[in-house]
Amino acid sequence: MPNLSSPTPSSPITAPLRRRLGLVQATALNMIDMVGIGPFVTLPLVMGFMGPNFLLAWVVGAALSLVDGLIWSELGAAYPEAGGSYRFLKLAYGEHSWGRLLSFLYVWQTLVQAPLVVASGAIGFAQYFEYLVPLTEWWQPKLVAGTVVLLLIALLYRRIEDVGRLGVLLCVGVLALMGWLIFGGLTHGTQPVAWLPAGGVGELPGVLLSVAMGQATVKTIYSYLGYYNVCHLGGEVQEPHKLIPRSIFLSIVGIMALYLLLNWSVGAVIPWQEAAQSKFIVSTFVERLYGPVAAKAATALVLWVAFASLFAVLLGYSRIPYAAAADGEFLPVFARTHPTKQFPHVSLLLLGGVGFVFSLLFKLGEVISAILAMRILVQFVGQAVGVVLLRRRRGAAGLPFRMPLYPLPVVVAVAVWLWVFASIQEGIEVSVLNTTVFLPFQVGALLMMALGTVVFLLWSRRLGRWPFDK
Repeated sequence: MPNLSSPTPSSPITAPLRRRLGLVQATALNMIDMVGIGPFVTLPLVMGFMGPNFLLAWVVGAALSLVDGLIWSELGAAYPEAGGSYRFLKLAYGEHSWGRLLSFLYVWQTLVQAPLVVASGAIGFAQYFEYLVPLTEWWQPKLVAGTVVLLLIALLYRRIEDVGRLGVLLCVGVLALMGWLIFGGLTHGTQPVAWLPAGGVGELPGVLLSVAMGQATVKTIYSYLGYYNVCHLGGEVQEPHKLIPRSIFLSIVGIMALYLLLNWSVGAVIPWQEAAQSKFIVSTFVERLYGPVAAKAATALVLWVAFASLFAVLLGYSRIPYAAAADGEFLPVFARTHPTKQFPHVSLLLLGGVGFVFSLLFKLGEVISAILAMRILVQFVGQAVGVVLLRRRRGAAGLPFRMPLYPLPVVVAVAVWLWVFASIQEGIEVSVLNTTVFLPFQVGALLMMALGTVVFLLWSRRLGRWPFDK
């Protein structure tokens, strides 16, 4: 069994991360994490669930992001270290007791869900790529997806300030595409788009609590995720007590406006019944307005946006196993930093490598729901409860950022996250004793937690740590 104790800070393999990311760079990395292939793939799905009320699902997703952003802002400003949720969970539940288990489960899930997120984006990239180049053989989409992941690893294998500048450049492509699509809707829109149900405000509560709204919100939430990416990079951010909350809310408000305008623009040009059936909704939208040449250019921009998002995703996630290992709670090999470029290269290579394998093995399908089901209980609900525990134990007087109306945002966030978790309808079919059994993704998430708990207990017993310490 390898020695799992934390390497000394003076060790050359664990050189401290440098605070070089400014507000523009941090906000750009958040935004390109949020706007990936997600909105362009989920837009038709949300229309299929919600019909003419599709805009409401995007409003609900934005509202949950804003409420949850208060939690991330308070934690991120108070504890600006690499790893984000790993560090928050450990501090909230006790560094030498339950916090070890919760933070371990988070890293445990990250080793699977982070590569799945990368793979889902790469597979979505390959799906849109088919609009430009027909991929008729079964292996061709896999080749495109795998190549995307390898290119990501190569681009991220550099100093953090170089990554920050590259993130800003990629963000320009994100804003250019969204601006073009919104402009098209504003200048060519002819279809009415409803902001409220046909029955008016009186019908609103029923629509918001419907099964369709729950399923649609699962998709929109996936498209908003990433506003907290700056918290994973907390050890590399300048003036984190100010910058982290600002970058979180700037990115949420900015992307909310872009998503609502984008959906309105598409709905104003293409009837929602038709848009819900489109595989390449952006390409179809631009082709209808400006012709096939412009549609190909728009598709190329979609691919740029998808790649930019994966760039930010893999960057942020690579800091989580590093933080756990540097803390003595994971294999020390993950704590290694590059001797000259000073970034956690081992963590980056492992997560990227697993993502590459996943991109070759899986289909996009219902991966969105699977990823969300795995993350909600430990990360989002666990973290929200953790804010309450930290406030009770340490007080709120010294917090650089305090959420308004506490504890109302925590209560709302937990309730809505649990509602989203319960609303997931998808799952996988597994064969058990020659019988096909449907396994909901929620059950799969609980099984992953159970397996992680067993691994944690075996590991802790061998090391003589909590709950086996004397």
